[in-house]
Amino acid sequence: MKIIETAIPGPVIIEPRVFGDARGFFMETWNAAQFADQGLDLDFVQDNHSRSQKGVLRGLHFQKPGAQGKLVRVARGAVFDVAVDLRRSSEHFGQWIGVELSQQNKRMLWVPEGFAHGFLTLEDDTDFLYKCTALYAPENEYTLAWDDPAVGIDWPETAGEPIVSDKDAKGLALGKVPAFP
Repeated sequence: MKIIETAIPGPVIIEPRVFGDARGFFMETWNAAQFADQGLDLDFVQDNHSRSQKGVLRGLHFQKPGAQGKLVRVARGAVFDVAVDLRRSSEHFGQWIGVELSQQNKRMLWVPEGFAHGFLTLEDDTDFLYKCTALYAPENEYTLAWDDPAVGIDWPETAGEPIVSDKDAKGLALGKVPAFP
């Protein structure tokens, strides 16, 4: 696999080795030893799968306490995936990175603890998969506003306004969310 650094230290793009032939393709999406060799010694405790129509925006979520690291990928469709640095000690606090993840490019993104995470679906029937390093704890979940001008995420255009849940529509501004050390 190939590890690609992002503009913010912590999140990395992962390009797995893909073996294809007339039958289709094969790729490893998780191999503890290979990831550890790349400096990603991770223990996952929960896997999640969501399906969304085009234009659905989920996030920007994080937990505190009980922060989750997330290894995310798309099995079908495409998303614009975003991580926002919420580490106050980071020179990149409040900054974001975004990457397209799709069934075509087969890329994965590692989003470490200390980041808010979200995505916008770019195609109908997008299947989004992610492995988490901590269990989901709704009582510890926060939502950073997806459209906070202080963060200034440049979301791709979709037809109309993004479709968001009631919870995500009530996301907090960067100055109001609890940050990480």
